[in-house]
Amino acid sequence: MRSRRPRVRIRVAAALGIGAALVLAASPARAGPREQARRIHDRLVGVPPSAAVLDAMAAQVAGGDPIAAAYQAMQNPAFYSMALRNFATPWTNVARTPFADLNDYSATVIGMVRDDVPFDQVLSADLVYVGAPGVVGTAYSHTNNDHYAELQESRANLGNPAVLVSATQSGLAGAQLTAADTAGVITTRAGAEAFFSAGTNRRMLRFVSMNFLCRDLEQLKDNTRPTGRIRQDVSRSPGGDSSVFLNHCSGCHSGMDPMAGAFAYYEFDATLGRLVFTPGVVQGKFLINANTFPQGYQTVDDRWDNYWRTGPNSALGWRGTETGGFGAKSFGREIAGSRAFSTCQVEKVFRQVCFHPPQTAQELAEVERIATVFESQSYSMKRVFAEVAATCRGN
Repeated sequence: MRSRRPRVRIRVAAALGIGAALVLAASPARAGPREQARRIHDRLVGVPPSAAVLDAMAAQVAGGDPIAAAYQAMQNPAFYSMALRNFATPWTNVARTPFADLNDYSATVIGMVRDDVPFDQVLSADLVYVGAPGVVGTAYSHTNNDHYAELQESRANLGNPAVLVSATQSGLAGAQLTAADTAGVITTRAGAEAFFSAGTNRRMLRFVSMNFLCRDLEQLKDNTRPTGRIRQDVSRSPGGDSSVFLNHCSGCHSGMDPMAGAFAYYEFDATLGRLVFTPGVVQGKFLINANTFPQGYQTVDDRWDNYWRTGPNSALGWRGTETGGFGAKSFGREIAGSRAFSTCQVEKVFRQVCFHPPQTAQELAEVERIATVFESQSYSMKRVFAEVAATCRGN
C-alpha cells in the first residue's frame, strides 16, 4: 500500500510556498508606488484616500518624494480632527486615555501642528486655539470645557484655519495671566485641571516629563543630586529608616522638587472650575506638612533649578547656560530646549504612525536623524509626521 506522507509533504510545501509568496508580495521591496502611497495615507490619516489624492501621492512616491506624498495626505481634515486629536488627547489627562473630550490643551497641539508653529514653544507660548466666533454657540470659558465639547460634537473641521483659530491666553476675556505668566499647554485650563488640581503640583512636573521627555520620574532617578531643595513634606527617615530616604526618595525628589518650584503660584480651583494664578504668593499646597521635616526646603517664590543638568541625566542634552529661572514659562523653555524633547516628539509620532515604538538599531538611528531634521526645520511637527510616514511606510 502506498504511503500518503509524500503527498502531505508536497501539500505542506506548496502551502509554505504560497505563504512565502504572499510575504514577498507584501514586502517593502515589492510594494509599488501606489501601494506605498496608500500605506502612507492610511497610517497618517486613518481613512482611505480619494482616487485623485491617491493618484497624486503615487506620482510623488514614484518621483522619489514620499515626504511630499505625506504632506498631501495631511491635507485630509481627518488628520486633524481624528488622528491628531487621538495623538494629543492622552497628554491632557492623568489616565492617559485618548477617549477624553477635545479641550484647550489638545486643540492647541492640533493648531500648532496644522499651522507649523515651532513646537518648542508648546510649553512656553502665550497661545491657545479656540473655535472661531460663530462656529459653535458656546464661547470659550475659563470654568468649563463646553466650548470644546461642542466643537467635537459638531464635527468641526479642525484642519480649517477659519474654524480653529489661534488666540493669546493672556488676551482671553477673564484671563488672570499676563503674557509673562503663560506657558503654552501647561497653563491651559485642561492642563491645570489635570495636573495642578489638589496634590502639591509635582504632578505637573511628572506629566511634562512623561509627555515631552518620554521619561517618567523613575527613569530620571539620581541619588547623587543635592537634597537641599527637597521640600518639608518629605520625611528624611520614612518608617524610622533614613536609608529609605537616601536610597529611594531622594533620587526622585532631589531633581523633581527644585524643578516643580516653577509652579508655585498656580492652582486649579475645583469649586470655580478654573486655573488660579497668584503672582508673588506661594500656593498653600507647597507649604503643607511642614512639620514632617521642618529643616527641609520652604518654597518662598517660583524659582526653579535644574539639578539634572549634571550627573546621568545630563544625557538628556540640556542646552544653553542657564541652570535655573523663575516661573513656568522659563521652565517650559528649559524642557523644550533639550535634545530629549526633540527625540521624544519623534518617538511619539513613530508609535502613532508605525504602530510600534522604535526598536531596531535602524529605527533608533532614524529617530535621531528625524529629531535633527525637526530642529533644523523650526521644530515643525508636521515635518516629523511626514518623515516618519516615509520611513515606516513599508513596515
